[in-house]
Amino acid sequence: MKEWESLLKNHSISWLLEDDNPSVKYFTLIDLLGKAKSDPEVIQTKKDIVWKGIVPKILSKQKEGGYWEKEDSFYTNKYKGRVWQLLILAELGVHKDLDIRIEKAAEFILNHSQDRLRHGFSVYPSSRWGGGRASSVIPCLTGNMVFSLIRVGFFTDERVQKAIQWIITYQRFDDGIKRFPKDWPYDQSGQSCWGKHSCHMGVVKTLKALAEIPVARRNKAVKETIELAVEYLLKHHIYKQSHNLEKVAKPGWLRLGFPLMYQDDILEILEILTRLECYDERMQEAIKILISKQNEQGKWILENTFNGRFQVNMGKKVNLVSG
Repeated sequence: MKEWESLLKNHSISWLLEDDNPSVKYFTLIDLLGKAKSDPEVIQTKKDIVWKGIVPKILSKQKEGGYWEKEDSFYTNKYKGRVWQLLILAELGVHKDLDIRIEKAAEFILNHSQDRLRHGFSVYPSSRWGGGRASSVIPCLTGNMVFSLIRVGFFTDERVQKAIQWIITYQRFDDGIKRFPKDWPYDQSGQSCWGKHSCHMGVVKTLKALAEIPVARRNKAVKETIELAVEYLLKHHIYKQSHNLEKVAKPGWLRLGFPLMYQDDILEILEILTRLECYDERMQEAIKILISKQNEQGKWILENTFNGRFQVNMGKKVNLVSG
């Protein structure tokens, strides 16, 4: 028995392997059961992702130009716009080789959201220069889009490589410094993204993006940035205030959900860290909380959801009543 299986209250793997949700089945096969991506069952399940379950429903709502809803509201239409659909599709394991609509969606974002000068991703398009508006580039969006573009098959694209360089160059990991830079981009997006303390969510999403880079393709700068981000999260014990470890930084990070969009929770952060083969004592409190949330069926309940705001609902939130 694998070590992680000994922690389950009940064996739920067969449920994760049901054919009606090929995305879940695919990740179960490769991440939990350790099957190779060349395995025939894995290959077929990957193909099934665009034919069964949630993905084909999302793709069916895509407009001819490769976007959802209104063309220019790719970010601001939360969570039905283009940005959010690309992120969800990436999380569900799609690849551009499986359906032309995936490539069209990615190209739309690269053409309308990426700042053409410094290559981060922006909330708004630039009517003057094309691409994304430089003054609205933010770290969590850049991280989410780099993660998504790599996962759907755009890692070698020059535009994605330049976006990775944006993360290396501009992402900060400050933890209560007295002064912070006033030049671009730190003077643009206000205290919500940059300030004396780096945005926790921005750090997580940019680390998520860098973790998606194949190990053999991580250069020295990428590795050093990963190390900085990892230490930042460990310093916070994943979910706490670094300067007072008795306090939870944000209670919402203890409620599990999917997909999280620009938000975080302890499960996502632990998944990123373990994917990076990070095992540190400062992760243990978060791991214990995660294990404690398991029910008697060996499953975890969806506690946080944006259902009703997506193109297609995912999962069902359950209200647990104590006593």
